[in-house]
Amino acid sequence: MLQRQQKIDIQGKVVLITGGSRGFGLAMAEEFAREGARLVLCARDEEELLRAQSQIKQLGAEVITFPCDVAQPAEVEQVIAQATAHFGAVDVLVNNAGIISAGPWQTLTRADFEQSMNIMFWGTYNMTMAVVPQMRARKSGRIVNITSIGGKVSVPHLLAYSSAKFATAGFSEGMRAELAKDGVCVTTVVPGLMRTGSQVNTTMKGESHRIEYSLFTLLDTLPLFSISAQRAAQYVVQATKKGSAEIIITLPAQLLARLNGAFPELVAPLMSLSTRFLPSGDGKGTESYSGRESETAVTRSFITSLGQKALTRL
Repeated sequence: MLQRQQKIDIQGKVVLITGGSRGFGLAMAEEFAREGARLVLCARDEEELLRAQSQIKQLGAEVITFPCDVAQPAEVEQVIAQATAHFGAVDVLVNNAGIISAGPWQTLTRADFEQSMNIMFWGTYNMTMAVVPQMRARKSGRIVNITSIGGKVSVPHLLAYSSAKFATAGFSEGMRAELAKDGVCVTTVVPGLMRTGSQVNTTMKGESHRIEYSLFTLLDTLPLFSISAQRAAQYVVQATKKGSAEIIITLPAQLLARLNGAFPELVAPLMSLSTRFLPSGDGKGTESYSGRESETAVTRSFITSLGQKALTRL
């Protein structure tokens, strides 16, 4: 007989969030804190971690932080060991660390693909494999993997990002099946566009980087297409408590995923058509520019005010 996952109470649980110092990671940390969780945050930037720690403490939560590059297995093992030594266990792991390289395929290099895979796939793998032994020993635990609608439908100009997210989604779904008998529940989270403020940290590729960034920022911040990071974080916490197999966040993402699943012959031509309205990569170079270096009058205008508010807060 198939075993249903039991709902858990987050109160007092130890929740480890990778990439938890800003953006969606910080929003999730705040939401778990409101549920009474004890937090472990890890990210590469120690200063950002300290700011996040101060922010979470204001909610009355116990929180510790560790600088960590999730692509490095030794650093990951050390974080899990230190978190376990401090709290006694890691009850919930949220794999959230990620990066975005945006641009036509001609502007993306092998290094862009390797970096995306190292952080989003191998980082998820490293953290999962480091924490699973203790969860199996206890016959309990939750692992939440933040993927993307880009891991369901490969979106033009996000090829490196989508490749890593597809790999992560497949790993997440497979691990849910493998670990269910051991009492460990794995949830795959598939967000659509979210207002996290992290657009300034994206990497834009090629000479048309300002156009790429303007289009990306508009879609990522307009209410019709995106959701606030706080609201998305609430969905993640509820899915964690329920032990959901998968949640797709935002209606546009749900519609796109279902349409692609039912009618891939329709979606593929639509994606191909969209590239005609995007900058061409031919002869545009492979240089990298940060979102901050790609700002335009449009990205600083009132049109993107919700995204700018998210940037200030998260």
